[in-house]
Amino acid sequence: MRFLWVGLAGALGAMSRYAISRAVGVTRFPWATFAINVSGAFALALLLTVVTHRRVSADVATALSVGFLGAYTTFSTMAWETFDLGRDGREVTAALYISASVVAGVVAAVCGHALGRALR
Repeated sequence: MRFLWVGLAGALGAMSRYAISRAVGVTRFPWATFAINVSGAFALALLLTVVTHRRVSADVATALSVGFLGAYTTFSTMAWETFDLGRDGREVTAALYISASVVAGVVAAVCGHALGRALR
């Protein structure tokens, strides 16, 4: 049943992201994506913090974190994990993780773009 809840919440997360992107439109700076990623990071941190301090169903927590926020943005997970590493006194690891994630993401985008152009 949890699998179904994750899927349904994921559909809502994806539709929310799409609606926000459409509402903001194309600009010279990716404000929609920026707002989505920052709000997703905030929401995931809030959710995981509440889950650790209150009794919340695993089905609800998983549907919201993995389903909704996973489809809404994956940046929220990276932001939370970086925060968690720093909170645990692993600042160097947190800095390496965020730096490597950004660089690898950009490199992957460049490679995907190059492959896509080559397949045209």
